[in-house]
Amino acid sequence: MATIVHCDSFEVSLATGPDTTDVTRYLGEIVRDSGVVDGNAYAFVVGSTGSLTTIEYEPGAVEDLKRAIERMAPQNIRYAHEEAWHDGNGHSHVQAAMMGPSLAVPVRRGKLRMGTWQQAILINHDNRPRRRTVEVTVVGNG
Repeated sequence: MATIVHCDSFEVSLATGPDTTDVTRYLGEIVRDSGVVDGNAYAFVVGSTGSLTTIEYEPGAVEDLKRAIERMAPQNIRYAHEEAWHDGNGHSHVQAAMMGPSLAVPVRRGKLRMGTWQQAILINHDNRPRRRTVEVTVVGNG
């Protein structure tokens, strides 16, 4: 078996944060195109106010997540970042840092190995709409 390293990316537009979108399909297409049968898919969102995670992507769970993110680092408190830059998005950087910019998903038999109700999601935390780039590296055996 040959070891494969396949790199690709995709872009998604998101509204003012916290806004979410299901990116499982994009990751699955990249895995399929990679030719990897068994290995891992690594995804990383470019930018310090975006994050990646997994959740059951249904309206109730998504709303619960958004509320938890807001409680974790609310917009209406003092952030030193805003005092330095005056851009109003100190909360966005803190939220994204706490959620994390990357995700690793096992690849088995040429497909993402995720639970039935588990989807990969991209989150924009910024105080304005953003077009997010996600870099993906798939590594494994072909």
